[in-house]
Amino acid sequence: MAICPICLDNWQLNNLMRMLWEQHAIWTRMTIISIAEGLPDETQTTTRLLRNPGDIAAVFRPLYGNDVADRLNDLITEHLVVAADLVKAAKAGNSAAAEEIERRWYANADEIATFLSCINPYWPREGMTRMWHEHLSLVKSQAVARLNKDYRSDIAFYDEGERLLLEMADDFTCGIIRQFPIFCSY
Repeated sequence: MAICPICLDNWQLNNLMRMLWEQHAIWTRMTIISIAEGLPDETQTTTRLLRNPGDIAAVFRPLYGNDVADRLNDLITEHLVVAADLVKAAKAGNSAAAEEIERRWYANADEIATFLSCINPYWPREGMTRMWHEHLSLVKSQAVARLNKDYRSDIAFYDEGERLLLEMADDFTCGIIRQFPIFCSY
């Protein structure tokens, strides 16, 4: 992603952040569907999903530096890879593997929350942890509903998860604006 967040005003930064987290939501959903339904686009869909962490990290890079952006990229990539593994284990009916993978998934969420709270004082760890855990719960519920062919619930969980990710995007934007008062208000 070639957009420099420093060159954006508040609204543009927020729109960019919302777009990236919207893409996180939709490509996660598409990957869940591809895995659950055994679709031939699973590899391509997963590849596109795994582009999202780098796009998010690109927004952080000019503000926080390469080390922070690279670490965030790694953490969010791990978040997505583990989520896909969890869906695959659940689809296979391997509850022991699914349980262990879910434990790793929540540990990764805790690591992301702690990391974010360390780089920006306006992202408190408790709030970040709560948001990431809620995100995981909604993604898991969406995947379980899809695997059980409960499409109505699947869609409802997606809608709720999408709303949460947009709120997270807004929180990230507000924290950046407060920490870096270089942004203009229009």
